[in-house]
Amino acid sequence: MPSFVGMVLQSAQDGAQAAGFFLLTSHDALGKNRLQVLDRNWRVCTQTPAPGTKTGTDTKLDFGTVKLEERCP
Repeated sequence: MPSFVGMVLQSAQDGAQAAGFFLLTSHDALGKNRLQVLDRNWRVCTQTPAPGTKTGTDTKLDFGTVKLEERCP
């Protein structure tokens, strides 16, 4: 699994799809249940599965995100 941590959400999604991962989801890493309507306004703090994990491209990839001006928890 490549690392997408630190990337803008839209770029992370594009990179994941280029690597063959199409089961993508994201959530608000601060637990505020905000929707990531404009993916370019969010940054990836975490990802599951973790970077470096050996997995097939049929694995669901979940990004934990914060708005660009916020700090990761």
